[in-house]
Formats: sequence, C-alpha cells, structure tokens
Amino acid sequence: MSLRPRRSVLYMPGSNQRALEKAKTLPADVLVLDLEDAVAPEQKEAAREQVLAAVQAGGYGKRELVIRANGLSTPWGREDVLAIARAPVSAVCMPKVESAAEVRAVSALLKEAGAPAQMEIWAMIETPRGVVNVQEIAAADVRLSLLLMGTSDLAKDMRIPHTADRLGFISALSQCVLAARANQLDILDGVHLALDDESGLLAICEQGRNLGFDGKSLIHPKQIAAANAVFSPAEADVVRARKIIDAWRETEAAGEAVVVVDGKLVEVLHVEEAHRTLAIWDAIAERQ
Repeated sequence: MSLRPRRSVLYMPGSNQRALEKAKTLPADVLVLDLEDAVAPEQKEAAREQVLAAVQAGGYGKRELVIRANGLSTPWGREDVLAIARAPVSAVCMPKVESAAEVRAVSALLKEAGAPAQMEIWAMIETPRGVVNVQEIAAADVRLSLLLMGTSDLAKDMRIPHTADRLGFISALSQCVLAARANQLDILDGVHLALDDESGLLAICEQGRNLGFDGKSLIHPKQIAAANAVFSPAEADVVRARKIIDAWRETEAAGEAVVVVDGKLVEVLHVEEAHRTLAIWDAIAERQ
C-alpha cells in the first residue's frame, strides 16, 4: 500500500489545453489527465497527443500524474496504453475494469512498450460485474496499485439514486475496500456530482474516510479543499501517534511488557497505525 498522499484526485479533460495548464497551479495531490469520458470520439487522438506533450513539458511540480486511457475494447485503448507506457507519469488508469484478464492485458502492453517497472495500473470499478469480480481484479497483477470507484456509472447500472447517505452504494463500496486492503492496494472514492454543495461534499468525504477510502476523486477544482481537509490526518491523531511511538520505545527500552497511553492499552497494531499516520503527515508536508 502506498504512502503517497492521494487525498484529492482531480480529473482534467485531456482535450482542454487551458485545463492542462491550470492544473499546474492546483493543490490536488493527483491529476488524472483524461482521454476517456471527457473527450469526444473525434478528439481522442488529438487529446492523446496533447496530454503526452503536456506531461513531457512538465511543470506539474510534486503532483502525481496519471493518464486515464480508453478501454482496450475501444478503437483507441491499445494505442493509449502503448503511448502512456513511454510517458513520465506514475500510472495508467483503466476504465470499467470487469476482470483480472483485463488488468493482465494492460500489464502485457506496458511490458511490450518498455514501460518502467514502477509504472502502475489503476483499475476503475464502475459496473456491477466489476464489483462482483473485484477480489480477483485486486489480485490480478503486480503493477496494479489502486482501485478507483466509478460511482456515476455504477449508479446507472445498479439503478441506484444518488442519495445523501449513499445507502444503495454501501455494500459495493465496502466490498471494494475489503478487496483493496486484502491485496495491499490503495482505493479512492467516487466523485460528488453537485458542484455547489459544500456541506454535502464534506459529509460524503467523511463517509468515504469512515468506510476506509484513502481519498476522493473530484470533477472540479473547487472540491479540492474539502477532500484535502477530510482525508488529512487530524492534528490530534498526529499528536497521539507520536505519543504512542514514544511510549512504545520507552517501554521496550525499560524491558517492560505493557504499554498504556492515555489510559488505553497499546499493541503492535497501534504502533503500526501510528507510524503510517506520521508517514502520511510528513508526505503531505513535503508537498506544501
């Protein structure tokens, strides 16, 4: 599982040059430069060239760069993946993944094109079949590092309304979180479609965090601040993490067997959680 901050993951249309430039100034942890949903069929090839030129030119600072390709079943998917393999980005994002075989096919194309070993695959889970097969998808290939929920398409296919509590999604979301954690993957929550709903966005981010997600995928820059706030460790959690690690070290040095912090017993699992909290906190600080 990565210790990269992925609190805010913003989709940017690959066919929009102004958006690609604007992205260089935004405080998102990750930029997903999109060749799929955001690009009309007649613009696909031009968008691919424009995105490749943008990432080669650089200027995105410490933001993690990912390119969302078209699916391999489309006329553009194979060429997208082969081109992305040679681009200076951390991952290729594949839409509507429904089987382990699809992940392995993408991995084979990356190898064929000479992609570096560290280039990752992100798999979008956005159909009922993808949710049903998520356990095998999550274990498909060593390049797979992250699952990304596509809740808009999932809502359509499952005939689920977008309610404030997302009741109809909970089972699917939790299944995907479990699959990710069982295979040491990161996982990101789906988008919030209402752009002028700050309180609703905060509530959905908090729900996603409580369900176990590492961050939120976003469709507009105005959503970044809420995602960054909710998915960052709270200062109180950072303080407690430091107390746990210090107490554990002191107890080990003294040869004692029991560690207690603020009246609560501390075990190895709490120490591991504390180290992860501090690692994420430090990684966020490095991006400021």
